[in-house]
Amino acid sequence: MTRKYFGTDGIRGTANQEPMTAEIALKVGKSAGKKFAGRGNFRHRVVIGKDTRLSGYMVEPALTAGFTSVGMDVILVGPMPTPAIAMLTRSLRADLGVMISASHNSFEDNGIKLFGPDGYKLSDEVEKSIEADLIDDSNIVLAEPVNLGRAQRLDDARGRYIEFAKSSFPRNQLLKGLKIVVDCANGAAYKVAPTVLWELEADVISIGVSPNGLNINDGCGSTSTGAMCKRVVEEGADLGIALDGDADRLLICDEKGRMIDGDQLMALIARTWQSRENLRGGGIVSTVMSNMGLEKFLEGLGLTLARTNVGDRYVVEHMREHGFNVGGEQSGHIVLSDYSTTGDGLIAALQILSVIVEKGQPVSEVCHNFDPWPQILKNVRYGAGDPLSGAAVQKAIRDGESRLGNEGRLLIRKSGTEPLIRVMGEGTNDSLVNEIVDNIVNEVTASVG
Repeated sequence: MTRKYFGTDGIRGTANQEPMTAEIALKVGKSAGKKFAGRGNFRHRVVIGKDTRLSGYMVEPALTAGFTSVGMDVILVGPMPTPAIAMLTRSLRADLGVMISASHNSFEDNGIKLFGPDGYKLSDEVEKSIEADLIDDSNIVLAEPVNLGRAQRLDDARGRYIEFAKSSFPRNQLLKGLKIVVDCANGAAYKVAPTVLWELEADVISIGVSPNGLNINDGCGSTSTGAMCKRVVEEGADLGIALDGDADRLLICDEKGRMIDGDQLMALIARTWQSRENLRGGGIVSTVMSNMGLEKFLEGLGLTLARTNVGDRYVVEHMREHGFNVGGEQSGHIVLSDYSTTGDGLIAALQILSVIVEKGQPVSEVCHNFDPWPQILKNVRYGAGDPLSGAAVQKAIRDGESRLGNEGRLLIRKSGTEPLIRVMGEGTNDSLVNEIVDNIVNEVTASVG
């Protein structure tokens, strides 16, 4: 069955337009509730969290109505990071977890991410079965009045996650003496992230902590790091930490305001965990987007880089199947399965901070592990159809691959979360990579019209 609603990271779209309408959210609640409420003769529960988007006020009650209508109890936790929902789903022995968020997208969008009782995102097969009910929900049996679900707020959810995150940081260390700028993207971590860093005795400068429903990811967070970098330099801070809207990814800047991406962070964690004999799987897992410089660095350590399709769910699936405990994406999704079942920007940041404290060196030295190959990524927005199928586009791609040879690679794909064609090229020759990417972008743009 062709997937109509679910993409690579749940359901996502413009708020109040299909598929992100109250009606669809209601159906998701009924369908997912039916699928998970039939297990065992006991009351079933679902944990629902959200980020700070205005449309969360529309989606949350619609989901609640759907779940309670099929007999599931609902635990509402309000604005919380995505990894906190995965953690609370397991901690509360819930049957299901739901995060209402469009991650790094602007406030106009929203999304629905589903977690199973083990805290992992649902498989493609389960999502397909839920989607079948979204298309035809005639076989969903509603609960009798006496069996309707109940909804309640969990007042101490924030505190539970704060303690969980702090437990991942070595007990014999503190952040005392470190001045940290933390940018919470006016999103889900605007309370918990500064609190965790402050409780570990860092000197915390918080930005992006004044959400109003419309300013999530707006000129702040991991997709817009300029304000953070500037503030680090102005304040003479040791580093900056930028989270995205649902705090499942992070990027860091050093004391000079220079950005450090997810590839460099994964390299640092891999090297550190290998030296501590904590690294499993003989390497790490990342996606096809990760820089070749990372792969060569790991080879020098005797480690491997296993690549997957883009999307942290595919990284996690490969980690689980093959026994890895470190994985992630260049964009800043970092999955440390010793602590979390999904990307967790705050816990990843704490692992990086632990190494910085241990070494006592500037962040620019600690976090620079390899020289990346020149890499160019450009996006082309499109409407309908398949812009990559045209003969001119295919010829431009073939010509580019031929010119790069063994000194680089191309990756051209559709985004799984936005109507974009992503054109990425990397190689040892910066100007050649730029020229090839521009040629392909021009042909894709012409195809889009």
